[in-house]
Amino acid sequence: MVLNFAHRGSLTEAPENTLPAFQLAIEHGVKAIELDVQLTKDGHLVVCHDHKLTRFNKHAGLIKDYTLEEIKQIDIGSSFHEKYKGVVLPTLSEVLELCPKDLLLNIEVKNIPVIYQGIEKKLIDCLREHDRLSNVILSSFDHVALKNIQEIDPSIPLGMLFYYRILNPWEYAKQSGLNITSIHPNNVYTDKEFIRECKAFGYNVYPYTVNDMERYEQLVEYGADGVFSNNPEIFVREN
Repeated sequence: MVLNFAHRGSLTEAPENTLPAFQLAIEHGVKAIELDVQLTKDGHLVVCHDHKLTRFNKHAGLIKDYTLEEIKQIDIGSSFHEKYKGVVLPTLSEVLELCPKDLLLNIEVKNIPVIYQGIEKKLIDCLREHDRLSNVILSSFDHVALKNIQEIDPSIPLGMLFYYRILNPWEYAKQSGLNITSIHPNNVYTDKEFIRECKAFGYNVYPYTVNDMERYEQLVEYGADGVFSNNPEIFVREN
């Protein structure tokens, strides 16, 4: 079965990585959701993709420059639509409370270019507190973060993200010593050979971000196990 992820929730219908976006994805009947986590100045896990807030609000600085109390005063919904005025960044705990436990969550650790020391333990502690360690994939472009996660809890499935093309990433993943379960490549260079080689090494392949239906069908034909998508027609689709 092909498993597709709602990328940052249903971000074409509500502000990305917010409770309304995740709620809409759930209402669509999605089986999997992707989201991003960072740390506030006072060490709280918040869900946001960008390290800066300027795309959503005039506030300068980085997520790490604000306390959670300050973050919760910043309206990021109005930049999407006035009906979402007052919507703020959620904590990871709030998202976990919203999402049913049978929903697969891919949680990306946003650890580049900002390095959040200790974010891996805080993330695992939060998942453990909410009894959500059994239906997650933890992914990152920062492969050291994946190593840190594995050292804390080797049972957690790991997804290795790649932005640029590198030589034989499936071999790199195998030689890393990490218990990688899936490889998440940029879809622009993902072809039949890439998918075949990854799967030969035992990895699921979930390309990102696939919004065009023709491209999606092509990747599925090549053997992709699913994709990350902003398109509800794709992320609710089962093949």
